[in-house]
Order: sequence, then C-alpha cells, then structure tokens
Amino acid sequence: MEAGVASWVSWVCVIAYLVLGPFVGMLISGIDRKVTARMQGRVGPPILQPWYDVKKLFSKDKSAVNNVIDLYVATALGMAVVAGALFFAGGNLLIVIFLMSLSSVFVVVSAYSARSPYSDAGAQRENLTVMAYEPIMLLLPVAMYLITGSFNVDSTIVQDLPLIVGAPLFFLAYLFVMPAKLRKSPFDLSTSHHAHQELVKGLTTDMSGHTLAIMEIMDWYEVVLIYGIVGMFLVTSAWWSWILAIVVMVVCFLLEALVDNTFARVKWKVTLATSWVVTLVFCALNMAFLYFL
Repeated sequence: MEAGVASWVSWVCVIAYLVLGPFVGMLISGIDRKVTARMQGRVGPPILQPWYDVKKLFSKDKSAVNNVIDLYVATALGMAVVAGALFFAGGNLLIVIFLMSLSSVFVVVSAYSARSPYSDAGAQRENLTVMAYEPIMLLLPVAMYLITGSFNVDSTIVQDLPLIVGAPLFFLAYLFVMPAKLRKSPFDLSTSHHAHQELVKGLTTDMSGHTLAIMEIMDWYEVVLIYGIVGMFLVTSAWWSWILAIVVMVVCFLLEALVDNTFARVKWKVTLATSWVVTLVFCALNMAFLYFL
C-alpha cells in the first residue's frame, strides 16, 4: 500500500512539474525582472512580461541560421524536462545531474553551429561556465549518499533531519555557484539578462522566433529544478519542512537577485578559480566532518 501511495505521489509530482513547471518558471523570471527594476529605481515590466515575450516569439515566422540549430535546442529542452521530471519523481540524482549536463552540451553545440563570432564566443564562455559549476553538481549526489545511503532524491523525505544538517558546506558551495547556472552576475560569462556586458546575448545572438522561445521555456523549466535542489536540502518527513523549504528558496531567490544587481561580471579565470576553490575546500571540509562524525 505504501509503495502504491509513493508511486501515485511521484506521478502527481511529475505531471505537476511538466504542466506547471514552465508557468512557475515564467513567474520567477517575471518577478526577478520586477525585483531587479525596483533595486535599480525603475518601475520595471509587468510580471507576465516573459510570457508576452515568448508568445510574440512563437507568432513570428520560422527562421534559423541552419537546419540543425532547432534540433539541438529542442533536444536540450527535452533533456532539461526529463531531468526535472526525474528529480521531482524522487529518482536518481546522478542521472538528473547527467541529463542537466547533457542539456548544457546541446545548448553549446547549438551556439557553435551558428558559426557567428558572438555565438562562438558565447559558446566558448558557456563551456567555461559549465566547468565552473559542474564540480559541485557532481558532488551533490556524493553528499546525499554519505548522509542517506542512497542516490535517490526521495531518500531525503524519509529522514528525521534535513540534508543541510549533515551537508551545510555543500549547500553553501551550491549557493555560491548558482549564479553561474542561472547565468547571472558575477558569473554571466556567456550571456546576460541585462545589457551590461559586451556580449549581451552572446550565446543566443543568432537565435530568434521559435528557437529563442524554446530556449526561454527551457530556462523556465531549469530554474524550477535549480531551486528545487535548494529545497531538497530542507525537506524531511515532517510536514512543516516543506514550508521551511519554500521560505529558504524565496530567501535564496532574493539573495541571488541582490548579488546579480550588486556585483559586476568577473573574468573567466576568476570564475573558474573561485568556483573550484570554494567547491573543493567546502566539500572537502564537509566530507571530513561526516567522516569523523
């Protein structure tokens, strides 16, 4: 009976992510624009502006610089959606991370295929960004296994203590590199949501219409998954832990917005150096703590 209930809940979570994921991601993107505008003393666009933008992109005629860029972008979206569905179903975190990385690879390949100076530079910088945040993404399943004895995400919701109690430095390292995954300052090397760097939309410069709309939808799905991983550190068998997870996710969202509007973009060497040092030092200390605990 319990296995049947667990399976039913997993399917509900998957369907909710597939249906509501892009809507929630769109709202997060719209609220982020509004918060950014308020921090800069502006009124800002309406919260639903991302939806208006994507709707307009889909209304345009199909145009692409080659015959494969749409395929690459659609595949990247598919990988991101499957990764999120597996995560919210409580599946293997290693596979989730692998699918997220594969999605990033297809995004890079799509930019390379455009054969444009700005797209090429954006693709190269996106590779560097992936190298910056990938170590902590690969170490997150290690932290989960050391604490729960399993790589499955649903192993955290049967614990009496949240994952963050045993892996606080893993959590801080993940928060540190989140701007890179979200493509925000100070690690927005490949592209930017704001016009404050020389590339501006480097990675997606040669994408338009349906292709760019699919990229935006993929970003909506990904942002839900990224903040879902934050919630994973807080959720336990207690019902109130879900409320705590939502509160922490909101705080992290506001903190990321503050960092994005406070810090200038750093060079790629600083991005790699700081991300690797923070990840390796914090995770090594945390694993030593777990070993001697």
